[in-house]
Amino acid sequence: MAEWRKGKVTEIHYWTEDLLSLRFDADIAGFKAGQFVRIGLDIEGERIGRPYSLVNSPEERPLEIFFNIVPGGPLSPRLAGLGRGDPLWVNEPASGFLVLDEIPDSLHLWMLATGTAIGPFLSILKTEAPWQRFEKIVLAYSVRRAAEMAYRDTISELVSDHADQLEFIPFVTREPLKGAIQKRIQAAIESLELEDRAGLPLTPEHSHVMLCGNSGMITAVSALLAERGMKRHRRREPGHVTTEKYH
Repeated sequence: MAEWRKGKVTEIHYWTEDLLSLRFDADIAGFKAGQFVRIGLDIEGERIGRPYSLVNSPEERPLEIFFNIVPGGPLSPRLAGLGRGDPLWVNEPASGFLVLDEIPDSLHLWMLATGTAIGPFLSILKTEAPWQRFEKIVLAYSVRRAAEMAYRDTISELVSDHADQLEFIPFVTREPLKGAIQKRIQAAIESLELEDRAGLPLTPEHSHVMLCGNSGMITAVSALLAERGMKRHRRREPGHVTTEKYH
């Protein structure tokens, strides 16, 4: 049964003026890497809550979310205005199926994210499970501008620790950045540039793809993968593509 738990902000970090990470302490039950919780604030006599994926692994504390400020939104501007020690609410248990327990075995795992949707993938990659299950992992992270590419130190550490297994491919769509692909993920799949950079074929025989981010990317990539014989994964009907949408 869902229950609200009181939490307390420990740190806020701004990556840009409207993109930030919020860390907080809260006594919640365990969760699986890749899941989300609802974060809430009491606003004008009403508790307003929204789902946010956790960036930290299940073993890490404090808890952490990564989000952008939605102008005129009922919650995100107020979350951004919190300071150390301020209260918030966390609704448990955690939810979501973007977890490795739901992923069938394959040689290669592809994690394709846009914007703040990198969060659940970092949570997963901080655990031991993916490195024990997959021969190769490709992490593709797409943002509009270079300044929006958050958690670079975390990603660099993961690449260093798993140099033989992890291939990180950055995308920056609206300006050039050395080492980054300046196009959308779907365009790089269509042109085969993503596979060229990864040094791996994206095939139903050896690949499982996790998609997290804006609905346009997920719809477009899912259609391209379907052309290759890769279908959405379901418990009753195993497939090759697992999705989580951020709007």
